[in-house]
Amino acid sequence: MTIDRRAYLAGMAAALATPVAGAAQAADEFKMGLLVPGSVAEEGWNRIAYDALMEVKNKLGAKVGYVELQENPAAFEKAFRDYASQGYNVVLGHGFQFQDAALTVAEDYPSTVFLISSSYIHKGKVIGLNTDSSQPFYLMGVIAAKIGKGAGLVGGMNIPPIKEAFDGFAMGAKATNAAFPVSEVYIGNFQDAGAAKEAAVNMISHGADIVTPNANTAGLGVVQAAREAGPNVGTFSVFSDYTSVAPANILAVYLASYGAGVVRIVTGIKNGDIPKSNVDFGLKDDDVMKFTYNEKAAKPVPEDVRKYVESVKAKIIAGEIQTRKK
Repeated sequence: MTIDRRAYLAGMAAALATPVAGAAQAADEFKMGLLVPGSVAEEGWNRIAYDALMEVKNKLGAKVGYVELQENPAAFEKAFRDYASQGYNVVLGHGFQFQDAALTVAEDYPSTVFLISSSYIHKGKVIGLNTDSSQPFYLMGVIAAKIGKGAGLVGGMNIPPIKEAFDGFAMGAKATNAAFPVSEVYIGNFQDAGAAKEAAVNMISHGADIVTPNANTAGLGVVQAAREAGPNVGTFSVFSDYTSVAPANILAVYLASYGAGVVRIVTGIKNGDIPKSNVDFGLKDDDVMKFTYNEKAAKPVPEDVRKYVESVKAKIIAGEIQTRKK
């Protein structure tokens, strides 16, 4: 899908504009805004949120708008206020880092529902929508420990959703092989693919033959490092399908079809049903969380390992295996 950034920005400006006429019609219009920490033009985390917003627009007939932001809490708060002051019914802050700003703004705009991705918050109309990535990362850890010699995890920032996912990976690996080595590093941002690649190369040089990203756009650097290391180094594609970048190295793809979950929640809000707790999407939500194998990998995940992973997945869904540290 090709993104026309100028068209997007024009659409954003139009969405943020205050209508001069037709006030009665506007009052009845359901509106949703989106805040993303970066660009929706890039594959990965921010694109997931943009696609979810488009699903709300297409399936609910909502008026939508979005704004791209740098990591700046003051800008987060201003953007939330801009949308809320214009009568937007729902505003989604796409990331844990938006939580504090939403809590501050919500006190002044009780009619707006603030949704926060990767958050467990539930306070008034500030509601966390957490996609529990610790669950698919647990499966990645199981696979790594079954077929690899050691794993390296490269994260963007050391924030709860990233750390929980990596903890899930380590728990899955250690439950499979207690001696399996797992290391992790955080590059301090979500944009620097060069830094992520350098971190992965260093891990590979120290014996990791499975390297896994959780760094939004920067994660592409990890995939590139695996490709350049050759077919004996595996990786996982996280939030976006990068199999075309490293078809021989990617073992499996984890995609979060966030739109399906967001549409479900926003439909309820539109109908007056505001969630009474935070929302936690997991492997049980097969319309949201998708984990598929790459059949074209140089060393595809063996069938016996896949069967074992399916049994682990079933236990996670049943609550018999916990993938997050207490």
